[in-house]
This record gives sequence, structure tokens and C-alpha cells, in this order.
Amino acid sequence: MFERILEEIREKVRLRQYVMTLHAEEEMSDDELTIFDIERCLLTGEIVERQKDSNTGEWKHLVKGQTVADDKIIVVLKISPTGKLVFITVYRL
Repeated sequence: MFERILEEIREKVRLRQYVMTLHAEEEMSDDELTIFDIERCLLTGEIVERQKDSNTGEWKHLVKGQTVADDKIIVVLKISPTGKLVFITVYRL
């Protein structure tokens, strides 16, 4: 259902065209995750939900995948107006 956007996300990960919010960094630290875990999730996972922000009208996507150690995680992200991925938060399932 979201194949085109998922391919766009994967291409941006491969090209390192992403930034991380402070909140996402804090959540990664709390859950003992690394950027390699986030990248693996996005490169091999699937979009499980799309949400529209009622204030900004921007779309954000929830990608479910696995870490390097095969733990299940969700990465919440959006594509910024500049075209970069913005990692909003991440959490273990």
C-alpha cells in the first residue's frame, strides 16, 4: 500500500539524508538502540500506519521492523520540506 513512500524512505536512508530529533535521540538512548538499528528497521521493515498532523497537515509514517539483534521496533518519521527524513521517535515493541 505504501510501496512508493517506503522506497523513498529507503533511498534516503542509503544516502544518509536524515536528521534526528532530540526526542528520538533520547528514546534511542533509553531503549539502548543505535543508528544501525534504526537504519535496519527502515531498510527491511514495513509501514504499518500513516498519520496526518492536525496542526501542520504533515504526514508521518510508522515503520515497524527489526534491530540488528532482531528485536522489534517502531520508527516514527516524516519527510521534511527540504526532503530529508526526520526521525520523530523510536520505541521497542
